[in-house]
Amino acid sequence: MLWKNRTGLKRKFCWILVMIIAAGTFAGILMINKTIKINRLFAEKYELHGVDVSHYQGKIDWTRLAKQDVDFAFIKATEGSSYLDERFLDNWQEAAETDLYIGAYHFFSFDSDGAKQAAFYIETVGNLDGRLIPAVDVEFYADKEKNPPKEEEVRTNLRKMLTVLEDYYQVKPVIYSTYTVYNQYIKGEFEEYPLWIRNVYYPPMGDLGRTWTFWQYTDTAVLEGYEGTEKYIDRNVFRGTYNEFAERMVCR
Repeated sequence: MLWKNRTGLKRKFCWILVMIIAAGTFAGILMINKTIKINRLFAEKYELHGVDVSHYQGKIDWTRLAKQDVDFAFIKATEGSSYLDERFLDNWQEAAETDLYIGAYHFFSFDSDGAKQAAFYIETVGNLDGRLIPAVDVEFYADKEKNPPKEEEVRTNLRKMLTVLEDYYQVKPVIYSTYTVYNQYIKGEFEEYPLWIRNVYYPPMGDLGRTWTFWQYTDTAVLEGYEGTEKYIDRNVFRGTYNEFAERMVCR
């Protein structure tokens, strides 16, 4: 009788183990295929949380936004060599009246000279003392994913822009990128610059081949305090402590 009970327990244990493995495998497949998103659970462990915004969020009540587990905000300033985000000046001024760490980001154009893009950013944003380091958003737009620009041309212009910004602000800008663009243009070429990676499906792991600094973990967050055409807002985390953030990410 005892032997039969033990055999039954073993079988039950084996079935439970099989079910756990099957469930884990199924969840893993769904994550890889980008069917489910688990990032918010993993993002909770980081100390500093932030947002990135542009004119798509419309008019923002920064005081209200800052009270919703938001420590920092990157605000779109410029794009290419001549486009100014229509909400930048208002966002920049109003966000500065809160306790948030704020920074300005530039949307990189594959069709403009890198030095000219940097000059336009500097002319628009100006002094960054006490603000976050410059951020350069490098991602595909329009038909660029179907017709990707030549790698050497992109890297040359991006290097120009980063160098001009670094010389002016005396800090290394952070590069924002998607996995596709990162693997094609950034990986192995700009290792000395902080990386801000977008992955809204699962946490960045060894697939990057390097350590990230900022992680955009969702593009479908909903917060209170903005009224633009876009109901969602991007959420990000910083990989590190408050002291590390203040020491490495703030211009002086």
